[in-house]
Amino acid sequence: MSAYDPGEVRRLFSAEARAERPDLAMLCLLVGAAMDPELDEAGLDAAQAELDRLAGEVPYRPGDAEAWAEALRELLGGRYGFHGSAPDYQRLESSLLHQVLARRRGLPILLSVVWVEVARRAGAPVYGVALPGHFVVGFGPPGDLGRQVLVDPFEGGRVLTGGDAELLVAGATGARLEPSMLAPAEPLEVIVRILNNIRSWAAARPERSDVGLWGVELSLLIPSHPARLRYEKGTLLVRRGDFVGGAAELEEYADLVEVVDEGTAERVRREAQAARAMLN
Repeated sequence: MSAYDPGEVRRLFSAEARAERPDLAMLCLLVGAAMDPELDEAGLDAAQAELDRLAGEVPYRPGDAEAWAEALRELLGGRYGFHGSAPDYQRLESSLLHQVLARRRGLPILLSVVWVEVARRAGAPVYGVALPGHFVVGFGPPGDLGRQVLVDPFEGGRVLTGGDAELLVAGATGARLEPSMLAPAEPLEVIVRILNNIRSWAAARPERSDVGLWGVELSLLIPSHPARLRYEKGTLLVRRGDFVGGAAELEEYADLVEVVDEGTAERVRREAQAARAMLN
């Protein structure tokens, strides 16, 4: 089966992002289809089947949050060795769900997606928790500090104490852990964070502006996206030699921000003019 057409990937991603209940696994796999030209429909089906298979290996319905966390730790962190390490931050594959399932390595947020999707299929009261700087997984009633259990899939499913979570937040932001930080992360919140990671990865590698462009184009398909993504897309297009397309995106961004920041709008219009001048 051939790989997805880029336009079809965007169409499917846009439809899923606007669904009443977006499917997190499917959104992540469509990101993979955008970034990996070898991932086709059969590959997506295989990834979903792998999540189902892993869920089927949860030996029983454990009951309370601690028992669920331990059962998933034994399965995913223990038997199958899902975890992460510092070098994984340098690999694009660490942000692509189908690759994380194959390699059993990835960034905290993608490993958390694996945990959430497997545990959810097994019937667990599970959700992602978007702590500042480090994504983890929660079991049990969210916000109930006495019954909620947090685990870190990046460390193989280590259970986090309240002090551990406070240290993670303090290390990332210097701020205190607030109860609101422990709320379940919605699928679109998760996918925005994944795309932000991909765009940051590409920004540090100018030779991979193709990845950066895909990242921003998918981000633009998410409802309520920030206007500045238009500017990012415009500059990427100009960098890749599409001066007309890039100038059009820059001008659209200038029109959007003019009502609140005339100076920025004027500066961006000058950038658009400079891009068009490169055609002469």
